[in-house]
Amino acid sequence: MIEFEIAVETFRVEVENFSRLHHQKLGPMYARLDELDAQIAEARAARTGDPEDLRKAQDARAMVMPMPGVDELFHDWMDSDGLSPEAAAMLTEQPVRPPKRVRPSEEARKLYRELARKAHPDLAPDEKERTRRDEFIARVNAAYGRGDVALLKELAGEWAAGPVAPELQLSESEELYARLEWLSRRKELLTVLAKELEESAIGSMLRMAPDDPDLLLDDIGEKLLAEVSQREDELAGLVQ
Repeated sequence: MIEFEIAVETFRVEVENFSRLHHQKLGPMYARLDELDAQIAEARAARTGDPEDLRKAQDARAMVMPMPGVDELFHDWMDSDGLSPEAAAMLTEQPVRPPKRVRPSEEARKLYRELARKAHPDLAPDEKERTRRDEFIARVNAAYGRGDVALLKELAGEWAAGPVAPELQLSESEELYARLEWLSRRKELLTVLAKELEESAIGSMLRMAPDDPDLLLDDIGEKLLAEVSQREDELAGLVQ
């Protein structure tokens, strides 16, 4: 079950990293396309004077700077864990460190898996130890999300040097019952989360490039640049 949870968490990191990098790298190109569409519609309306073209121009211009909804206002501030790393950095006056890649390196993934197996909160014998592990794993998840191999190595050393938690003493039947009950609840929650991630818009895009999601970003960027060039040519033809 821990392996399944690690798989779900690694996919969640890729979904959130893809979303951030998609917005950071491609957002300006989408904005440029919206602006060009508005200028093309306005140029066409100015040339024809047709009421329908005028209406389309107004609609296109309205799309350039729409009134943001609540979700859009907080899009870059919130992720599945609460405040996004960028927002937390801004509020604590720390340097912003966005992810460099959608998928962290293989070394980062290996370090993350090892730490998740050793420090997983569900291995805690009591609530005090669970709290310690929860806080530690939150730091591990943040480092993994940024692909920070150096920090993951530091965290591995920190965990190795940390206190050894006493093992919880249960009878064989009690341990089996508790384990089965936990597995049932955990599996249900993870299955729901995995389905939500896979069915999300970003999750669907990631399934298009399971081997290299970063290459998918580059491909989308090239297509957007081609669309921008096409729109610019169309606008130049209208304003001559």
